[in-house]
Amino acid sequence: MLIFTALVFTLIGLALGGAGLWLVTLGGSWYYAIAGLGFLLTAFLLFKRRGAALGVYAALIVGTLAWAIWEVGFDWWQLGPRGGVIILLGLWLLIPPVRNPLGFKSPTGQLYRPSALPLGLAVVASIVVAGYAMTQDPLDQAGSLPTEQVAAAPDLGGTVPDGDWHQYGRTPYGQRYSPLADITPQNVSKLDVAWQYQTGDVKRPEDVNETTYQVTPLKIRDTLYICTPHNLAIALDAATGKEKWKFDANSGMNPDRQHQTCRGVSYYADPAIPAGQACAERVYLPTADARLIALDAANGQVCESFADKGTLRLETGMKYNPAGYYYSTSPPVITDGKIIIGGAVNDNYSTQQQSGVIRAFDVNSGALIWNWDSGNPDVTTPLPEGETYTTNSPNSWSIFSYDDALNLVYIPLGNQVPDQLGMNRSEHVEKYSSSIVALDITTGAVRWVRQTVHHDLWDMDVPAQPVLLDINGTPALVGPTKQGDLYVLDRRTGEPIIPIREIPAPTGAIPEDFTAPTQPISDLTFSPPPLEGRNMWGLTMFDQLACRINFARLKYDGRYTPPSIEGSLIYPGNFGTFNWGSIAVDPERQVMFGMPTYLAFTSRLVPRDQIPPKEQGEKGSEQGLNRNDGAPYGVVMGPFLSPLGVPCQAPPWGYVAGADLRTGDIAYKHRNGTVYDMTPLPLPFKVGVPGIGGPIITKGGLAFLGASVDNYLRAYDLTTGEQLWQARLPAGGQSTPMTYTADGKQFVLIVAGGHGSVGTKPGDYVIAYTLAEE
Repeated sequence: MLIFTALVFTLIGLALGGAGLWLVTLGGSWYYAIAGLGFLLTAFLLFKRRGAALGVYAALIVGTLAWAIWEVGFDWWQLGPRGGVIILLGLWLLIPPVRNPLGFKSPTGQLYRPSALPLGLAVVASIVVAGYAMTQDPLDQAGSLPTEQVAAAPDLGGTVPDGDWHQYGRTPYGQRYSPLADITPQNVSKLDVAWQYQTGDVKRPEDVNETTYQVTPLKIRDTLYICTPHNLAIALDAATGKEKWKFDANSGMNPDRQHQTCRGVSYYADPAIPAGQACAERVYLPTADARLIALDAANGQVCESFADKGTLRLETGMKYNPAGYYYSTSPPVITDGKIIIGGAVNDNYSTQQQSGVIRAFDVNSGALIWNWDSGNPDVTTPLPEGETYTTNSPNSWSIFSYDDALNLVYIPLGNQVPDQLGMNRSEHVEKYSSSIVALDITTGAVRWVRQTVHHDLWDMDVPAQPVLLDINGTPALVGPTKQGDLYVLDRRTGEPIIPIREIPAPTGAIPEDFTAPTQPISDLTFSPPPLEGRNMWGLTMFDQLACRINFARLKYDGRYTPPSIEGSLIYPGNFGTFNWGSIAVDPERQVMFGMPTYLAFTSRLVPRDQIPPKEQGEKGSEQGLNRNDGAPYGVVMGPFLSPLGVPCQAPPWGYVAGADLRTGDIAYKHRNGTVYDMTPLPLPFKVGVPGIGGPIITKGGLAFLGASVDNYLRAYDLTTGEQLWQARLPAGGQSTPMTYTADGKQFVLIVAGGHGSVGTKPGDYVIAYTLAEE
């Protein structure tokens, strides 16, 4: 047993010492090299059967404890990997089969065994510190949002009945706020499943990785309308979940699609057609093969008076049209007799991709009314037949919002492909990439633009629907970004309400490219501080050391480190602090609730001559090798993970947070979610996990959110962020929930179908909850 132990200590010492010296040469911590020497010295003394081995190892434990507290304080989730293996081995040294052979004999033959007290005290001290750290959360920010009802009769946008949900964010303003108040912090614990429906659309073996359920249903009177990843449109009875009709768009399969999803349908009631007649009310379904289909809301039949027998083909006007490279994943908006739609363009596939043009069509006939192409922004009259839009101009794949009173539609814009290469971009592309643009609803003309990243080399699309509300009487817009900034703007002009500053940005782009000297940042930001070596993490000290080495090898100069051939660390990563789930606001209290997520990514440029040929059966993905056909470099991207597949940066990776939109003050940030579905064992440890999806707020003082990578729907006290209730979901809940009334009851509903790129369990569930009857 003693020899075996000595061999284990030798191997650990060699591994830690060798890798630790490598880390030192990279400018990292000396601890691992010193700890490796400590293990080797302990091993040598064990081979010699010297009792001093216990004392040396006790010193190593004490030194490790002091170093760990100095690096990370009393954060258990960071202390554990630093000391876990070391403490377990300390306990091992204390067992009699290992300890008893140690010592020396006197000249008279008497055996003197070493005292185990120093080692025992060191182990006990470490366990006490660990126990104390488990009761602490130094990264938690506790506080309360103001409860004052600032606006007695806030503008919610549109004329949606209180118990309905007519658009993706409930109203044209995208607030994700419901005036329903039957469910409160006092009774939310009584929520129970009211009904459950399965769509029948499940993930298929031939699907691309990011096949996801991201849909938020609409509720109009007594009916819910949803879509599924493979473009089924379904109508359900809102009170019972009973299916009314189902339509299959037959959008087929294509391995070149990066996304296979549908975030929602759009609803329209035609005032020119008497109620009850065919197609008097319609839902419009966007599809993965670039179509927009008009359906009769009453029965799911195609409304053939729209466009070409009910179908509008969005590839019209594109110079290049590779199948699978362009489609619409988000519901269009309908206003002023127009249906306004953008489209998703595959990231980093080719320089010969479809245009990112935004188009307004007649909602009844499908005739083109105007087109705004960010590559040719000054001409919005309908494109003449035979001409084409600007190839590969910045696109908008997310959700729009609009203000009828101001006659403006607000567009969150992305970047030009390739996202990581900025050479040869036009003046217009440089102006409009990664921005929020306000377009005139009547003509499509630009009224203002607010850019959130200059010369974007990081795929920092504006991913989220802009949220509209009045703040202290000013018509405002809140624009969440991947970087974690919240742009709070006067939505009439785009001027800041909460200040925006320009700060110096890192340099060091590849020779063919350049970086912007400064980048904007809002005074209301959830952007994390820069990463350091001490922020590296792992399940054990070994993979933590590997992460520290990889961190030191990557190019990293903080936020906006440019991509490089040797590999750069991008933090916040292009997964986004905020993504398409956006935030929710309470327009009465003028506060927000959101789910900032923190995951570092790596980005490595690959010269064209080093990119291997495309393999047969290769599927579209935003992670791994992106080929950038037609560009001098491809790019390899993905989350910054340890050898064990967990994030290299220390948790928390996900929070819930609340902020006062009048002052820009962040009131609270709490870890959100557990590792229950991230580990082989179902452990309910509240680490704070990543997520993608969005929250809602109700007048009852609650926020509801699924999104996290454990399969739960949760309710929170809006004022404090305290979690009050959770329900286990049968699949990943990476969609934004909604709430409505039916049969006199308030329901909360979520679609649970999983998310491919975050690895949650797939499914096809629509689940509605209501208060259990007394």
